[in-house]
Amino acid sequence: MTSVVERLQGDGPVFSIEFFPPRDTADEAVLWKSIRELEPLDPAYMSITYGAGGSSRDGTIRSIARVATETTLVPMAHLTAVNHSVAELRNVIGWYAAVGVRNILALRGDPPGDVYGDWVPHPNGLNYAEELVELVRSLGDFCVGVSAFPYGHPRSANLEADTEYLVRKLRAGADFAIAQLFFEPEDFLRLRDRVAATGCEALVIPGIMPLTTLRTLHTSIKLSGAPAPRRLLDRLEPLADDPKAFRAAGIDAVTELCERLIAEGVPDLHFYTFNRSKATREVVSRLGLVPARA
Repeated sequence: MTSVVERLQGDGPVFSIEFFPPRDTADEAVLWKSIRELEPLDPAYMSITYGAGGSSRDGTIRSIARVATETTLVPMAHLTAVNHSVAELRNVIGWYAAVGVRNILALRGDPPGDVYGDWVPHPNGLNYAEELVELVRSLGDFCVGVSAFPYGHPRSANLEADTEYLVRKLRAGADFAIAQLFFEPEDFLRLRDRVAATGCEALVIPGIMPLTTLRTLHTSIKLSGAPAPRRLLDRLEPLADDPKAFRAAGIDAVTELCERLIAEGVPDLHFYTFNRSKATREVVSRLGLVPARA
């Protein structure tokens, strides 16, 4: 099984894609339509998220197993420590290995129902993402990723402390980090510079969400944990009543963001797809990241 890091060692930038597990049969059809539409574009890897508290664990395992056995894609499975004992985490990691998945995004996870609520660890579980990284690496030859926060994690006292926590995860054995959403290229580049300044050479990858509707804009703001810049809002909000124009302007804005990141040497653009393919296909095509054969 090819690792994420191996897929990012080419001569130029690549892209990757993220999905969430289906809730029902209709969702599963939508998910697999998108997977099949993006597969010919040869993304470096694809990932499937893991619900809060393991709520979508079985769906994640089933979907990622199908990707591993029925597609040409390189799969990466998410894993969180929320509401899981170490024994349960060992079992999940073993299930991933059994279906041929060797790439895992190790996340402590947020308290179920309230991102800002108090963290209550499982009595036989783990407290920190770095402990989950160590557990995954102890159980086999896995390539491990972690999350990063351009604006700092909500529980971090400041960016200096947040950088320290990120570097601890990377030095615990993680091979790369994927950044949560951000709005300006400098927001990500400053994160990358903070990590590099510590002497840590692990890859830091930007997470990108195509802005196709007012709802996706508001979702981006919520997930990033930071307000969108006035410049972006002034560009998009006047188009709220014109869905076609909003989508066109949103795709333009995201493409421009990606162009700057590529110019700054990022190895991979990680797209949050919401289980749809069209917007991601448009952006990566504009950026020239689509193989000629596709």
